[in-house]
Amino acid sequence: MTRRRVRTRADLLEAAFSVFAAKGFGHVSIEEVCEAAGYSRGAFYSNFGSLDELFFALYRERAELIAEQVSGALAGHGPDLDVPAAVDRVTEALLLDRDWLLVKTDFLVHAARRPDVARTLLAHRARLRRAVADHLARARGHTRLPPVLGDTEGAAHAVVAAYDGVTTQLLLDRDVDHARAWLKQLLTALLTDGDGSDGAGTEPPGTEERTN
Repeated sequence: MTRRRVRTRADLLEAAFSVFAAKGFGHVSIEEVCEAAGYSRGAFYSNFGSLDELFFALYRERAELIAEQVSGALAGHGPDLDVPAAVDRVTEALLLDRDWLLVKTDFLVHAARRPDVARTLLAHRARLRRAVADHLARARGHTRLPPVLGDTEGAAHAVVAAYDGVTTQLLLDRDVDHARAWLKQLLTALLTDGDGSDGAGTEPPGTEERTN
């Protein structure tokens, strides 16, 4: 891929992200993405076959960013990974981006009605869970995972489900600090049987004033 094409592709992805966040996936045309990026339809089709394909490129970028954040938070720690401390580091480093959550949620609804799209999205989510499971596998020499989770694959499913739930709440209340506090509490409880040393069992800030 030439440097110019790399730049064009990056511009189209950036423009698409902004347009999807503002208008919603499914309410945006290829022409609108091209106009926002300042390119022709020809430039679009030389990089992407469809808006679905463009979205998956966005999804891969974001998944890689999340993986880098997790890996960076865990860097320098060997097999004896301290799970509660790791949860602290990961939840502090993790980007909670409401615009991305809007785009992702729109696309989940779109995929639910398109089995072919759903299969591809499920494959991407499976790769994300495997990455989480790989990190959890390193932790087993230090902290025993709760038996109810089964193996590290089951624990990875629980981690991703907790993340999905907390970020859904973030879409509604727009409170990033509260979402981060809840994510930290949920992950600690899930991965340590609730006996973590970082505040598991206590209410996150503002909980008593909220209803779900």
